[in-house]
Amino acid sequence: MLNLTPHAITLRTPLGDVTFPPSGQVARVATISTATGMTVAGVPVIRNTYGPVTGLPEEGVECIVSGMVAAAVPGRAGVYAPARVARPSVRVGRLWP
Repeated sequence: MLNLTPHAITLRTPLGDVTFPPSGQVARVATISTATGMTVAGVPVIRNTYGPVTGLPEEGVECIVSGMVAAAVPGRAGVYAPARVARPSVRVGRLWP
């Protein structure tokens, strides 16, 4: 499984932990920031919208990505994201499609 996050991901299983090191590639969602023309306490309010995903492998290659990337490609088979963090310094838990 290809880990497309910048962090090692450890999956805790009944048979022991399995760690997926970062692949060196990172899948990302494009962010488009637009000024709303409003301010709160003098600070401009920005609206973010999300665009296309970059950095995913071809269909059929299983990969671990951030939750934001996974949410941007609903229904794409083989794309998983960490679902729970056991402790702040290490991402541990289950993967969700």
